[in-house]
Amino acid sequence: MTKAAVIQSASIPFDAEAATTKAERLIAEVGAAGADLAVFPEAFIGGYPKGTAFGAAIGIRTERGREEYARYSAGTIALDGPEVPRLEQAAAEHGVHVVIGVIERLGNTLYCTALMISPETGLAGAHRKLMPTGTERLVWGFGDGSTLDTMDAPFGRVGSVICWENYMPLMRQAMYAKGVQFYCAPTADDRPSWQATMTHVAIEGRVFVLSACQYLTRADLPADHPIDVEAPHGDVLMRGGSVIIDPAGTVLAGPVFDEETILYAELDLSVKTRSHLDFDPVGHYARPDVFSLTVDTRPRQAVTFTE
Repeated sequence: MTKAAVIQSASIPFDAEAATTKAERLIAEVGAAGADLAVFPEAFIGGYPKGTAFGAAIGIRTERGREEYARYSAGTIALDGPEVPRLEQAAAEHGVHVVIGVIERLGNTLYCTALMISPETGLAGAHRKLMPTGTERLVWGFGDGSTLDTMDAPFGRVGSVICWENYMPLMRQAMYAKGVQFYCAPTADDRPSWQATMTHVAIEGRVFVLSACQYLTRADLPADHPIDVEAPHGDVLMRGGSVIIDPAGTVLAGPVFDEETILYAELDLSVKTRSHLDFDPVGHYARPDVFSLTVDTRPRQAVTFTE
Protein backbone atom coordinates (compact mmCIF):
# COMPACT_ATOMS: atom_id res chain seq x y z
CA MET A 1 0.00 0.00 0.00
CA THR A 2 1.11 3.55 -0.77
CA LYS A 3 0.02 6.46 1.39
CA ALA A 4 -0.63 9.60 -0.63
CA ALA A 5 -1.17 13.16 0.55
CA VAL A 6 -2.84 15.88 -1.53
CA ILE A 7 -2.15 19.32 -0.12
CA GLN A 8 -4.85 21.98 -0.48
CA SER A 9 -3.19 25.15 0.69
CA ALA A 10 -2.54 28.72 -0.41
CA SER A 11 0.63 29.79 -2.08
CA ILE A 12 2.50 32.84 -0.85
CA PRO A 13 2.36 34.70 -4.14
CA PHE A 14 5.36 36.58 -5.52
CA ASP A 15 7.63 35.34 -2.69
CA ALA A 16 9.58 32.22 -3.65
CA GLU A 17 11.50 32.16 -0.37
CA ALA A 18 8.38 32.20 1.79
CA ALA A 19 6.51 29.74 -0.43
CA THR A 20 9.45 27.32 -0.34
CA THR A 21 9.56 27.57 3.43
CA LYS A 22 5.84 26.76 3.57
CA ALA A 23 6.37 23.80 1.23
CA GLU A 24 9.17 22.49 3.46
CA ARG A 25 6.87 22.67 6.48
CA LEU A 26 4.08 20.83 4.66
CA ILE A 27 6.45 18.13 3.40
CA ALA A 28 7.56 17.60 7.00
CA GLU A 29 3.94 17.39 8.13
CA VAL A 30 2.89 14.78 5.58
CA GLY A 31 6.13 12.88 6.11
CA ALA A 32 5.39 12.66 9.81
CA ALA A 33 1.95 11.29 8.88
CA GLY A 34 3.60 8.50 6.88
CA ALA A 35 2.96 9.77 3.36
CA ASP A 36 5.02 8.24 0.55
CA LEU A 37 3.81 10.75 -2.06
CA ALA A 38 2.77 14.39 -1.67
CA VAL A 39 1.06 16.44 -4.38
CA PHE A 40 0.92 20.24 -4.23
CA PRO A 41 -1.25 22.56 -6.35
CA GLU A 42 -0.38 24.30 -9.59
CA ALA A 43 1.88 27.36 -9.16
CA PHE A 44 2.37 26.76 -5.43
CA ILE A 45 5.76 28.48 -5.63
CA GLY A 46 5.46 31.65 -7.69
CA GLY A 47 1.71 31.99 -7.41
CA TYR A 48 -1.34 31.87 -9.63
CA PRO A 49 -2.40 35.51 -10.19
CA LYS A 50 -6.10 34.83 -10.64
CA GLY A 51 -8.11 37.79 -11.90
CA THR A 52 -5.03 39.82 -12.85
CA ALA A 53 -4.87 41.27 -16.37
CA PHE A 54 -1.31 42.68 -16.21
CA GLY A 55 -2.56 45.80 -17.96
CA ALA A 56 -3.02 44.01 -21.26
CA ALA A 57 -5.73 44.33 -23.88
CA ILE A 58 -5.58 43.91 -27.64
CA GLY A 59 -3.05 46.43 -28.89
CA ILE A 60 -2.44 47.93 -25.43
CA ARG A 61 0.06 47.36 -22.58
CA THR A 62 0.28 49.63 -19.56
CA GLU A 63 3.27 50.58 -17.44
CA ARG A 64 1.37 49.43 -14.35
CA GLY A 65 0.93 46.04 -15.98
CA ARG A 66 4.64 45.82 -16.72
CA GLU A 67 5.40 46.60 -13.08
CA GLU A 68 3.01 43.84 -12.00
CA TYR A 69 4.75 41.42 -14.35
CA ALA A 70 8.15 42.44 -12.97
CA ARG A 71 7.00 41.62 -9.44
CA TYR A 72 5.52 38.33 -10.61
CA SER A 73 8.75 37.38 -12.39
CA ALA A 74 10.83 38.26 -9.34
CA GLY A 75 8.91 35.71 -7.27
CA THR A 76 9.54 32.77 -9.61
CA ILE A 77 12.31 30.18 -9.47
CA ALA A 78 15.01 28.81 -11.77
CA LEU A 79 15.73 25.09 -11.75
CA ASP A 80 19.35 25.84 -10.88
CA GLY A 81 18.36 28.30 -8.15
CA PRO A 82 18.39 27.75 -4.36
CA GLU A 83 14.78 26.61 -3.97
CA VAL A 84 15.04 23.23 -5.71
CA PRO A 85 17.86 21.94 -3.45
CA ARG A 86 15.78 22.94 -0.43
CA LEU A 87 12.83 20.94 -1.72
CA GLU A 88 15.15 18.02 -2.47
CA GLN A 89 16.50 18.17 1.07
CA ALA A 90 13.01 18.24 2.57
CA ALA A 91 11.94 15.27 0.47
CA ALA A 92 15.05 13.32 1.47
CA GLU A 93 14.80 14.20 5.16
CA HIS A 94 11.17 13.11 5.42
CA GLY A 95 11.18 10.26 2.88
CA VAL A 96 8.48 11.75 0.67
CA HIS A 97 8.21 11.77 -3.12
CA VAL A 98 6.97 15.25 -4.05
CA VAL A 99 5.07 16.70 -7.02
CA ILE A 100 4.84 20.47 -6.73
CA GLY A 101 3.66 23.23 -9.05
CA VAL A 102 6.08 26.11 -9.55
CA ILE A 103 6.48 29.07 -11.85
CA GLU A 104 9.82 28.47 -13.51
CA ARG A 105 11.99 31.21 -14.98
CA LEU A 106 14.18 30.23 -17.90
CA GLY A 107 15.96 33.09 -19.60
CA ASN A 108 13.32 35.77 -20.07
CA THR A 109 10.28 33.47 -20.18
CA LEU A 110 8.18 32.01 -17.38
CA TYR A 111 6.73 28.49 -17.46
CA CYS A 112 4.07 26.78 -15.36
CA THR A 113 6.00 23.68 -14.29
CA ALA A 114 5.43 20.61 -12.14
CA LEU A 115 8.57 19.39 -10.37
CA MET A 116 8.87 15.70 -9.49
CA ILE A 117 11.30 15.15 -6.61
CA SER A 118 12.55 11.82 -5.31
CA PRO A 119 13.89 11.48 -1.76
CA GLU A 120 16.57 9.17 -3.15
CA THR A 121 17.74 10.96 -6.29
CA GLY A 122 16.47 14.53 -6.06
CA LEU A 123 14.87 16.27 -9.03
CA ALA A 124 13.58 13.45 -11.23
CA GLY A 125 11.53 15.48 -13.69
CA ALA A 126 10.19 18.91 -14.56
CA HIS A 127 7.10 19.03 -16.76
CA ARG A 128 6.35 22.38 -18.36
CA LYS A 129 2.69 22.95 -19.13
CA LEU A 130 2.26 22.39 -22.87
CA MET A 131 -0.77 24.62 -23.32
CA PRO A 132 -1.39 27.54 -20.97
CA THR A 133 -5.09 28.32 -20.90
CA GLY A 134 -6.55 31.58 -22.17
CA THR A 135 -4.73 34.63 -20.86
CA GLU A 136 -2.23 32.46 -18.96
CA ARG A 137 -0.45 32.67 -22.35
CA LEU A 138 0.26 36.34 -21.64
CA VAL A 139 2.67 35.46 -18.84
CA TRP A 140 3.63 31.80 -19.42
CA GLY A 141 5.49 30.17 -22.28
CA PHE A 142 4.64 26.82 -23.89
CA GLY A 143 6.38 23.63 -22.82
CA ASP A 144 7.49 21.04 -25.37
CA GLY A 145 7.50 17.28 -25.60
CA SER A 146 10.93 16.97 -24.01
CA THR A 147 9.38 17.66 -20.59
CA LEU A 148 6.79 14.88 -20.55
CA ASP A 149 8.72 13.53 -17.59
CA THR A 150 7.82 10.77 -15.15
CA MET A 151 9.32 9.70 -11.83
CA ASP A 152 9.96 6.11 -10.85
CA ALA A 153 9.39 5.42 -7.16
CA PRO A 154 9.55 2.18 -5.17
CA PHE A 155 5.74 2.10 -5.21
CA GLY A 156 5.25 2.82 -8.94
CA ARG A 157 5.52 5.37 -11.72
CA VAL A 158 4.44 8.96 -11.09
CA GLY A 159 3.50 11.52 -13.75
CA SER A 160 2.00 14.98 -13.80
CA VAL A 161 -0.54 16.63 -16.10
CA ILE A 162 -1.30 20.24 -15.21
CA CYS A 163 -4.81 21.71 -15.05
CA TRP A 164 -6.49 21.95 -18.48
CA GLU A 165 -3.86 19.77 -20.11
CA ASN A 166 -6.22 17.12 -18.76
CA TYR A 167 -8.72 18.17 -21.45
CA MET A 168 -6.16 17.25 -24.16
CA PRO A 169 -6.98 13.63 -25.11
CA LEU A 170 -3.65 13.01 -26.83
CA MET A 171 -1.75 14.33 -23.83
CA ARG A 172 -3.56 11.86 -21.60
CA GLN A 173 -2.90 9.02 -24.03
CA ALA A 174 0.81 9.85 -24.06
CA MET A 175 0.98 9.71 -20.27
CA TYR A 176 -0.90 6.40 -20.15
CA ALA A 177 1.60 5.04 -22.69
CA LYS A 178 4.45 6.12 -20.43
CA GLY A 179 3.08 3.74 -17.83
CA VAL A 180 1.94 6.33 -15.30
CA GLN A 181 0.21 4.67 -12.35
CA PHE A 182 -0.02 7.70 -10.03
CA TYR A 183 -1.43 10.50 -12.18
CA CYS A 184 -0.92 13.83 -10.45
CA ALA A 185 -3.04 16.76 -11.58
CA PRO A 186 -2.03 20.06 -9.98
CA THR A 187 -4.72 22.55 -10.96
CA ALA A 188 -6.25 25.99 -10.52
CA ASP A 189 -9.72 24.77 -11.55
CA ASP A 190 -11.94 24.90 -8.48
CA ARG A 191 -15.26 24.28 -10.23
CA PRO A 192 -17.43 21.29 -9.27
CA SER A 193 -17.23 20.15 -12.91
CA TRP A 194 -13.53 19.41 -12.41
CA GLN A 195 -14.50 16.36 -10.38
CA ALA A 196 -16.13 14.76 -13.42
CA THR A 197 -12.93 15.26 -15.40
CA MET A 198 -10.80 13.67 -12.70
CA THR A 199 -13.15 10.69 -12.41
CA HIS A 200 -13.09 10.24 -16.17
CA VAL A 201 -9.27 10.30 -16.24
CA ALA A 202 -9.07 7.72 -13.45
CA ILE A 203 -11.40 5.33 -15.26
CA GLU A 204 -10.03 6.00 -18.75
CA GLY A 205 -6.39 5.57 -17.78
CA ARG A 206 -6.97 3.06 -14.99
CA VAL A 207 -4.79 5.30 -12.84
CA PHE A 208 -4.83 6.75 -9.35
CA VAL A 209 -5.66 10.43 -9.81
CA LEU A 210 -4.38 12.93 -7.25
CA SER A 211 -5.61 16.45 -7.96
CA ALA A 212 -4.48 19.39 -5.82
CA CYS A 213 -5.92 22.90 -5.98
CA GLN A 214 -5.17 25.90 -3.80
CA TYR A 215 -7.51 27.41 -1.27
CA LEU A 216 -6.57 31.03 -1.97
CA THR A 217 -8.19 34.19 -0.64
CA ARG A 218 -7.75 37.87 -1.40
CA ALA A 219 -5.89 38.23 1.88
CA ASP A 220 -3.17 35.85 0.61
CA LEU A 221 -2.13 38.40 -2.02
CA PRO A 222 -0.23 41.61 -1.30
CA ALA A 223 -2.62 44.38 -0.33
CA ASP A 224 -1.54 46.53 -3.27
CA HIS A 225 -1.89 43.81 -5.89
CA PRO A 226 -4.82 44.62 -8.20
CA ILE A 227 -7.48 42.11 -9.15
CA ASP A 228 -8.92 43.34 -12.40
CA VAL A 229 -11.73 40.81 -12.76
CA GLU A 230 -13.58 39.74 -9.63
CA ALA A 231 -13.68 36.02 -8.93
CA PRO A 232 -17.12 34.32 -8.79
CA HIS A 233 -16.78 33.74 -5.05
CA GLY A 234 -15.71 37.21 -4.01
CA ASP A 235 -12.70 37.25 -1.72
CA VAL A 236 -12.20 33.50 -2.14
CA LEU A 237 -10.16 33.34 -5.34
CA MET A 238 -9.74 29.57 -5.41
CA ARG A 239 -12.03 27.23 -3.47
CA GLY A 240 -9.96 24.06 -3.57
CA GLY A 241 -11.81 20.92 -4.57
CA SER A 242 -8.81 18.62 -4.24
CA VAL A 243 -9.56 14.93 -4.64
CA ILE A 244 -8.05 11.42 -4.75
CA ILE A 245 -9.69 8.81 -7.01
CA ASP A 246 -8.76 5.17 -7.66
CA PRO A 247 -8.57 3.40 -11.07
CA ALA A 248 -12.11 2.08 -10.68
CA GLY A 249 -13.46 5.64 -10.28
CA THR A 250 -13.99 5.36 -6.53
CA VAL A 251 -13.38 8.63 -4.69
CA LEU A 252 -11.01 7.86 -1.82
CA ALA A 253 -10.72 11.37 -0.37
CA GLY A 254 -12.38 14.71 -1.02
CA PRO A 255 -13.41 16.77 -2.74
CA VAL A 256 -13.08 19.46 -0.09
CA PHE A 257 -13.98 23.10 -0.74
CA ASP A 258 -13.53 26.42 1.06
CA GLU A 259 -10.77 25.48 3.51
CA GLU A 260 -7.14 24.50 3.73
CA THR A 261 -6.68 20.80 4.27
CA ILE A 262 -4.54 17.77 3.52
CA LEU A 263 -6.24 14.75 2.01
CA TYR A 264 -4.80 11.30 2.71
CA ALA A 265 -5.55 7.94 1.13
CA GLU A 266 -4.05 4.45 1.07
CA LEU A 267 -3.52 3.39 -2.54
CA ASP A 268 -3.55 -0.31 -3.39
CA LEU A 269 -1.89 -0.92 -6.76
CA SER A 270 -3.74 -4.21 -7.15
CA VAL A 271 -6.90 -2.14 -7.81
CA LYS A 272 -5.22 -0.93 -11.01
CA THR A 273 -4.18 -4.45 -11.99
CA ARG A 274 -7.70 -5.78 -11.53
CA SER A 275 -9.16 -2.88 -13.51
CA HIS A 276 -7.27 -3.91 -16.64
CA LEU A 277 -9.34 -7.08 -16.99
CA ASP A 278 -11.64 -5.20 -19.33
CA PHE A 279 -9.80 -2.02 -20.37
CA ASP A 280 -6.31 -0.81 -21.25
CA PRO A 281 -6.28 2.40 -23.32
CA VAL A 282 -2.79 1.76 -24.70
CA GLY A 283 -3.01 -2.04 -24.82
CA HIS A 284 -5.80 -4.47 -25.59
CA TYR A 285 -8.40 -1.70 -26.06
CA ALA A 286 -6.23 0.58 -28.20
CA ARG A 287 -6.87 -0.62 -31.80
CA PRO A 288 -3.51 0.53 -33.23
CA ASP A 289 -4.62 -0.77 -36.63
CA VAL A 290 -7.07 2.15 -36.73
CA PHE A 291 -5.60 4.82 -34.43
CA SER A 292 -2.00 5.82 -33.71
CA LEU A 293 -0.27 8.65 -31.88
CA THR A 294 3.24 10.00 -32.47
CA VAL A 295 4.76 12.07 -29.67
CA ASP A 296 7.70 14.35 -30.46
CA THR A 297 9.94 14.43 -27.38
CA ARG A 298 12.73 16.50 -28.93
CA PRO A 299 13.60 19.78 -27.19
CA ARG A 300 12.51 22.73 -29.29
CA GLN A 301 15.00 25.61 -29.27
CA ALA A 302 14.27 28.99 -30.80
CA VAL A 303 17.92 29.32 -31.83
CA THR A 304 20.35 26.51 -32.64
CA PHE A 305 24.03 27.20 -33.28
CA THR A 306 25.90 24.71 -35.47
CA GLU A 307 29.50 24.65 -36.62
